[in-house]
Amino acid sequence: MTAQPIEPPAHGMWTPDPVRQRLANHTIEDVLALPDDAPRVELRDGVLVVVPSPTIGHQNIGNRLWMWLFQHAPAEYEPVTAVGVALTHRNTLEPDVLLLSRPVVVENHYVDAEQVVLAVEVVSPGTRRRDRLEKPAGYADAGIRHYWRIEQNPVHVYAYDLVDGRYELVADSAEELIVAKPFDIRLHVRDITP
Repeated sequence: MTAQPIEPPAHGMWTPDPVRQRLANHTIEDVLALPDDAPRVELRDGVLVVVPSPTIGHQNIGNRLWMWLFQHAPAEYEPVTAVGVALTHRNTLEPDVLLLSRPVVVENHYVDAEQVVLAVEVVSPGTRRRDRLEKPAGYADAGIRHYWRIEQNPVHVYAYDLVDGRYELVADSAEELIVAKPFDIRLHVRDITP
């Protein structure tokens, strides 16, 4: 028996070009030029990495946090979801929630790291390593001052501040998160728990 070539899906769904993937020469311009049917991707050292689809529970936590930030953040900040961060020309990340400094260009999908005040990742089974290790390292290298990691089942928030190029844990709670930066926050974790 001989191996048969894999046929593309009948519906013609987009997939990354395997040659360009091996060459690792994709840039942010390539991501912006992807067709509408392309999945959500991050760019890691020139390689396109498909971002797994989040679960309903994951999205509910992120959406509730967005709403909480929308209601409580000072006017100079804009909370957003499903927006990418351009770390470099060959590296992007897709955090679950961002708190940005205003003004914000609402037509853009990507923001520069300098505009990000807080990046938040909600950890899912398929993203544990990236959300706990790789993404914080990327955010820290880009100089993003605050990073939150939210674990599920039970919901537990870990808040980090950037100190000398590395994140240091400043608070964590499954009950009430209290931090002074990026603004005075008293977040009842039940308010973001589905």
